[in-house]
Amino acid sequence: MLKFEDYIGIATQAIESIKYPARPGRLYEPIAYTMSLGGKRLRPVLTLMACDAFSGSCKAAVDAAVGIELYHNFTLLHDDVMDKADMRRGKPTVHVKWNDNVAILSGDAMLTMASQYIARTDNEHIKAVTEAFNATAMGVYEGQQYDMDFEARNDVSEDEYIEMIRLKTSVLIGGACKIGALIGNASKEDADSLYNFGEYLGLAFQLQDDWLDVYGNPETFGKEIGGDIMNNKKTFMLINAIAKATGDDALELRRWLMAKAPDKSSKVAAVKAIYDKLGIDKLAENAIQKYNDMALASIEKVNISEEAKQSFREFANMLLHRDK
Repeated sequence: MLKFEDYIGIATQAIESIKYPARPGRLYEPIAYTMSLGGKRLRPVLTLMACDAFSGSCKAAVDAAVGIELYHNFTLLHDDVMDKADMRRGKPTVHVKWNDNVAILSGDAMLTMASQYIARTDNEHIKAVTEAFNATAMGVYEGQQYDMDFEARNDVSEDEYIEMIRLKTSVLIGGACKIGALIGNASKEDADSLYNFGEYLGLAFQLQDDWLDVYGNPETFGKEIGGDIMNNKKTFMLINAIAKATGDDALELRRWLMAKAPDKSSKVAAVKAIYDKLGIDKLAENAIQKYNDMALASIEKVNISEEAKQSFREFANMLLHRDK
């Protein structure tokens, strides 16, 4: 197994080597812009690590890793339009820098490019990899629809929310692991166990994003702190606050949720104070640890070397202690 930094380097080099047609510029420039913003590259790294864990090399999975990262960024372009998000990775979102139509069409092009890279998988594994990729993509769309459905509801349960983020976020991380494992000649059982590792890790990852949106440092987080609060987004934090708030706390929370064009700093501070009083921050931290532990338990079931298992453990630990 290589070091994490080596996998990042391989993925980054491959992504930076993508050749974009010069015309039409307003189709390809937003894609190049998006891919140049960096990001954590978690998904392509996991694809490379998974392939390496079984085959002793990640070379065969490089194209699939690029395809998965293109797909991930395609979802972000469309998400930002739907969420009316202004910033992504500390930079203006594509629909702000250009416009909504450009972001949608460039996202569509990214989806096709992602499929083209996935299709470069060798003939021996192409069927299984394509099936895994398509199943993953459909899960992401289902999760996004649930997320939009939740916007019109005030009775979303924690279980419903966990299922939504499992689909919207976790299945892509799990799919990245599974696709790399399949290319590395893993058995179905081992590929499925590694998928479970990625799925649980994805749940911990998204819950930590919820926590960071309230308690993170805006200089390192890459997005405005309190964005979820301002948008009344049904996160783990808000769902549990609604369920636990009583008396004056419930009235105060409802007042801010119903407020029209509230002052941002006032609303974020007020809702955060309610979270603090109800212990929502600790509740989220406990849930993050729970799913991280489940991910670590899943990796123990995979038939790979102890060195490889340790690499995945370290990867999980890195995510658990991230600040962005």
